[in-house]
Amino acid sequence: MAPFEQQIEVTEAHLDELQHVNNVQYLQWVQDIAGAHWQSLIAGKTDAFGLWVVRSHHIEYKRQAKLGDSLRVLTHVEITKGFMSERKVRFYLGDSSTLVAQCSTQWCYLDPTTQKLLRIPEEIHALFA
Repeated sequence: MAPFEQQIEVTEAHLDELQHVNNVQYLQWVQDIAGAHWQSLIAGKTDAFGLWVVRSHHIEYKRQAKLGDSLRVLTHVEITKGFMSERKVRFYLGDSSTLVAQCSTQWCYLDPTTQKLLRIPEEIHALFA
């Protein structure tokens, strides 16, 4: 499956006191694109799905993003096994191959009623394939 992609324009609201994108902002974007990707995958489906919660984030910064920069954000699910999946998110400067940051997030799949861990169904494996 091709990566899911979004564009972000860096605004003043994204900056920290050093005038570059705040590290917490990257994590918000990681969660935002994961949610948007998931919603795009289940759009129009009538099945009941579980909930996704973060187990861990590992983020690596390669260069600074500053006010006015355009970021191309790509995500895909790399692994699904048991009740966990691993999602990769990469931030690139504009249309270039210049990597700004990358994040690997482990997500856990939960039963929507009990909020207990739930094995990821084959239907979801197929959505991510």
